[in-house]
Amino acid sequence: MDNNQIIKALQLARTHSKKRNFSQTFDLIVNLKGINIKKQEENINSYVALPHPRGKESKIVAFVGDESINKAKSVAHQVIHKDNFQSYQQKPKEIKKLAKKTDFFIAQANLMPDIAKYFGKALGPTGKMPNPKAGAVFPPIIPDLKPIVEKLKKTVKIQTKNEPTIKCPVGIESMQDNEIAENIAAIYNSVVQSVKDEKQNIKNAIIKLSMGKPIIIGKKYSDEELSEKKKNRKRSGRKNKRRQVRNHQNDPRANSRIQTKDKRKKAERYRGYQTVRKKVQSNSHSEYGKIASL
Repeated sequence: MDNNQIIKALQLARTHSKKRNFSQTFDLIVNLKGINIKKQEENINSYVALPHPRGKESKIVAFVGDESINKAKSVAHQVIHKDNFQSYQQKPKEIKKLAKKTDFFIAQANLMPDIAKYFGKALGPTGKMPNPKAGAVFPPIIPDLKPIVEKLKKTVKIQTKNEPTIKCPVGIESMQDNEIAENIAAIYNSVVQSVKDEKQNIKNAIIKLSMGKPIIIGKKYSDEELSEKKKNRKRSGRKNKRRQVRNHQNDPRANSRIQTKDKRKKAERYRGYQTVRKKVQSNSHSEYGKIASL
């Protein structure tokens, strides 16, 4: 992929995005073709170490024992000692919350069986288990954990999830275009090496800001073309609303739903009337009993 094409796409994404009160994230979308994601060997599931950090600080949690607890406290956002593993067994919701907030989990190699036992059910489905491919599993006796943590802060996971598409963050608005372009090139090259037919399996690569327009890298855009897309989207939205109203009016199922709602309302009114009638009758009988007793 040509570096100049990437920078032009980044500049277009910046100019055709409204200014926000926060720093937006640049996302890379690589659409694939000619692969069968149902086959495990054709799926992509790997990690890429980027040349530059993504701009946002990665949160890292460490599973450690006595051997490396002090080293982990100096570099990780949270440290879970092996003696506290069992206390999480009855707290699956707490583990899920921790998984959402955490980018990477690191662990001592000798503790992996216990981590799988107590945390595997929550971390496994989300893909957050400490992974040796990412360099997140280390020996019990290690001189320093800082190089592992620094590398993970520049690491992204590329994965095909139920569709032939890879999506991952590559930077934020405040970063320079050259830095983001180098991150994009690193991911793109890794994807090309991961698929069987290399570039022939790449349909296109798209860059976009969180709230901005998707821009295809390498495609020539004009301001008129981008403005026409805006008009077409507005028109199509109005047409879709009109179609929905018409379909609702002509759809017999929609009419049947309306009829059932009316029937329910009538039934509720009838039930309310019956309950009031019974109360009146019971009150009248009680009053009549009082009079008779006199």
